[in-house]
Amino acid sequence: MGKHVIVGAGQVGGHVARSLAEQGHEVVVVTRSGSGPEHPRIRRVAGHAADSAAMRRLADGADALYNCMNPKYHQWVQDWPPVAAALLEAAEATGAVLATIGNLYGYGPVDGPMTEDLPLASTGTKGSVRAEMWAQALAAHQAGRVRVTEVRGSDYFGPGSSDQSYLGGRFLTPVLDGKPAMVLSDPDIPHSWTYIPDVARALMAAAVEEKAWGHAWHVPTTPPLALREIAERLAALAGAPAPRLRRVPGWVLHAAGVAVPFLKELRETRYQFDRPFVLDSSASEAVLGFGPTPMEDALKATMAWWREQ
Repeated sequence: MGKHVIVGAGQVGGHVARSLAEQGHEVVVVTRSGSGPEHPRIRRVAGHAADSAAMRRLADGADALYNCMNPKYHQWVQDWPPVAAALLEAAEATGAVLATIGNLYGYGPVDGPMTEDLPLASTGTKGSVRAEMWAQALAAHQAGRVRVTEVRGSDYFGPGSSDQSYLGGRFLTPVLDGKPAMVLSDPDIPHSWTYIPDVARALMAAAVEEKAWGHAWHVPTTPPLALREIAERLAALAGAPAPRLRRVPGWVLHAAGVAVPFLKELRETRYQFDRPFVLDSSASEAVLGFGPTPMEDALKATMAWWREQ
């Protein structure tokens, strides 16, 4: 069994920590507050991921260092660079594989399915931040200083999803209760949805699979479904009435963004819901050795988790 250090205990980090602990590994979870899953093999540590000296100490002897952090949406520009630099330095100093949760923002708007060989051509602020993080990590890998990998998924859903998830509680509750659900975009445009347990599984697989190092990979993800199709499937599984989706007018979102930083930041990535947003994970499935959880199984698990909350 090995040692694994996880930065962040949110919707992905918590899954990774529990899975590794249940496999018998020594797990260290690092968060600002010292929070995280409870398990005999999990040690929870309060620390700042931007503290390179502290991260080197914590990662000493580790097989892998997992970056599962997610700073506040409107603070990416100032929060991400020092964290990325500190974790890269810690991985280089200790020899741990650095496995990072990425996203699709770096590609920017594209025509057709997204594959891992697309250039990171985003001109948006958040996309540029993530693209630069990967460029620096990849350069260090190619120079032989460190081993790195990254996994990228589309919009997350599933057990443990955050309140900001498009398929989170604000969507699930009214759909399952047979009430109107408010949506922020055209509910009939095809969109890829990535199941959170598959994100965790992909990250763990990439960390130990030598063929995955030095590359970014897409999380195994099912074929795209429009938001209305997701709602209809959930309602059918729950025995609820046919869903009623009501789109929030664009001017309302724009006005709300003045007071709510998160909504303001959504403007940059609005294109993801104004056109088909399709993730191709065929290459990663071959390397990581598994396919996505079937959508029906994922929706059942999501629905069961939400009802327990």
